[in-house]
Amino acid sequence: MASLSRIFDLLSEERRRYALYYLEQSEEPVPVDELAERIAEWEDDPDALDLPEDEYRGVEIELEHKHLPKASDAEFVEYDPAEGVVEVTGSPAEFSAIISVSETVERPSSD
Repeated sequence: MASLSRIFDLLSEERRRYALYYLEQSEEPVPVDELAERIAEWEDDPDALDLPEDEYRGVEIELEHKHLPKASDAEFVEYDPAEGVVEVTGSPAEFSAIISVSETVERPSSD
């Protein structure tokens, strides 16, 4: 069982929340560059078609060096920096419930 404090710590940063929203919905490991692209789109404009490459790269670097290593401290987040993939596996019910509510309130993927 994940502690409530641990879950809230994971969700304390917007960019990490966005990553976890996307990962929680994925059935398989997600390449970090794909994750960075989606987060950059949510942060900029969900309807934007073309974002500059440097925006994606900046998000990717921050994910690789800050957010994914911290998230992988949770037993249900697996980040493989060598392969450049990350996934959520076997997340506890508490995490799934809180992240679902958080995503509904924040709505990064809404149009």
